[in-house]
Amino acid sequence: MDRFFGRYEHTLDGKGRVILPAKFRAPFVVGGYLTQHLDGCLALWTPAEFEIQGQQMQERATQSRRDRNLARMWASASQEVDIDRQGRMAIPAHLRQYAELQGDVLVLGANDRVELWSPPKWEEIVGPEAQRLSEGMDD
Repeated sequence: MDRFFGRYEHTLDGKGRVILPAKFRAPFVVGGYLTQHLDGCLALWTPAEFEIQGQQMQERATQSRRDRNLARMWASASQEVDIDRQGRMAIPAHLRQYAELQGDVLVLGANDRVELWSPPKWEEIVGPEAQRLSEGMDD
């Protein structure tokens, strides 16, 4: 299983592409899958991890109407992506809109996936926890 760690600051180019850090590229030589993810970010999954996520969504779809709709939304918003030789990945407009990506992009290793964040959204979501961590609070 591939693991991803680290934080990188990049910028969308005029064609809506972002550079995937060289450190993250090897698992994506055959492509990857970009999805909407929790808290307003995008998740980039390796093909193997995307398969696991897809199976979990399929199982969830049998639970309730709400879960079926969640699985439908997740699948319909997912996009297969390729990484070009320069390490660029095109982000479809509907996913850029979902994640509020408009220029600067944080590319973060998040264990089993790579996450793409709008810097203001990242600060809004994790800022309070970062403050607690710097203050040494453990509850």
